[in-house]
Amino acid sequence: MRKSVAILLILISLRTNSQSVFGYWYGYANVKISSSTNNYLIELILKPEKNYVKGVLNYFFKNTYRSIQVQGNYYAPGRELTLYNIPVSYHGSATNFEVDCMMNFRATLRVAQAGSNLQGIFFSLPDYKYTCPDIGFNLHLNADISKTDSVLKAISEYKETYQVWKPAIEDSEVAVNVVPRKVINYVSENEFTKRENVVIQEIEVESDKLRVDVYDNGEIDGDMISLFYDQQIILSNQKLTHKSIHIDLKLDSTKEFSEISMFAENLGLIPPNTALMIINDGKTKYEVKLTSNMEKNATLRIKRKKPAGN
Repeated sequence: MRKSVAILLILISLRTNSQSVFGYWYGYANVKISSSTNNYLIELILKPEKNYVKGVLNYFFKNTYRSIQVQGNYYAPGRELTLYNIPVSYHGSATNFEVDCMMNFRATLRVAQAGSNLQGIFFSLPDYKYTCPDIGFNLHLNADISKTDSVLKAISEYKETYQVWKPAIEDSEVAVNVVPRKVINYVSENEFTKRENVVIQEIEVESDKLRVDVYDNGEIDGDMISLFYDQQIILSNQKLTHKSIHIDLKLDSTKEFSEISMFAENLGLIPPNTALMIINDGKTKYEVKLTSNMEKNATLRIKRKKPAGN
């Protein structure tokens, strides 16, 4: 009996110590002061090495994305993860990354049948401790995409050139110019009709002529899309990157509204398929975040503003 209990305890101990932080984590982080409503959306991709942990930390703050290579230690017996010297945008920045807080990342791995979490804080280095408050976070493990090949590929494709990226309408880097005309792709057209079209936003514009630019939303992870304009495919199997897919659209004045739908050809390395669409009517710029998967198409509905007095 004692021998059986001893063996069981050893197995439990081995299982506990074998828990890994390898994989893809996602969640949010909040500044720990009562007057702040600022928060960060976080992606963390980790690959343990022999004596340390390395990976890529991505976060979205206000209207800008950032990717940072990270490195640290994982203490398996205590399930404690520490990453060092991470530049985190100061929570009081108006829009862009105007001021950095140099911080360390400390987390505890929590494992349960419902899923694994990394809970902890970003805390400032000594030179920043009086100006940069702690930032608490809770990250969840996505088991579906925490696979060796996916994680290694995401880390290897990290591009330091795009460490800070805020797409703008003046962006001169264009991946492809699309002439909005009928494109033949019977496979995508057939599948498009089977998926649910979800109108995620409706905008009113002041011109019949629109400039539309589409980018990957955050991490460049191989998302492939097709675009439909009023149920007709105008772009087929285009990869999303930091460069714009540029389209000049003309609204049909005889219609009550027009729709642009994003059809996911795949889910990339980090599901779902996400994009940032920027629409400019000559006076106003609209930023719309689109999310599609293999069951739903993300659709933007566009209406022409009625002239004053009508």
